[in-house]
Amino acid sequence: MAYVIGDACISCGACAAECPVEAISEGDGKYVIDADTCIECGACASTCPVEAPAAE
Repeated sequence: MAYVIGDACISCGACAAECPVEAISEGDGKYVIDADTCIECGACASTCPVEAPAAE
């Protein structure tokens, strides 16, 4: 399952910088992950300071 970014997101952009397939973009108030592009590598989750990304 693709990762999703929860409401804990503080819009720091750390996850987007780490995504190897550029599946993460800035959304309305938080970052979002394109489920069709996500390869479920977990790079976003391991770099997030507030643990917002999680496997869906």
